[in-house]
Amino acid sequence: MTTLRAFTCDDLFCFNNINLDPLTETYGIPFYLQYLAHWPEYFIVAEAPGGELMGYKFRRLGLAAKLMELLEEISEKKGGFFVDLFVRVSNQVAVNMYKQLGYSVYRTVLEYYSASSGEPDEDAYDMRKALSRDAEKKSIIPLPHPVRPEDIE
Repeated sequence: MTTLRAFTCDDLFCFNNINLDPLTETYGIPFYLQYLAHWPEYFIVAEAPGGELMGYKFRRLGLAAKLMELLEEISEKKGGFFVDLFVRVSNQVAVNMYKQLGYSVYRTVLEYYSASSGEPDEDAYDMRKALSRDAEKKSIIPLPHPVRPEDIE
């Protein structure tokens, strides 16, 4: 049975294998520690019965939907207007999953993801889902033109 639990600092040394997925942008430990220090309530992991952190190898089990539901619940309690995420334009499996969860493309961010091996940088979709505080759903009205990473607020 899968267990959802709070993320701990020790988990920083366990999830590198999860980030070997080629569609995942990996960040350094300081990045995660900064976010963990500021917003610990958002750090939740799915753990397999054997103690392994669950990630991309555990697809189609409903984990992403459950984790996104928790993210939305926490954001509602904090009074947020919307939840947003960034996903590679080429990752249509993820884009479609997020659309099924109620997210829509708010804007395209040009060259958001760094490329490797001389390939061009890849664009991202900034996908959003309005929360109850945004009853008129103004926060998810799509922008008519793409933006650059430096233009993101």
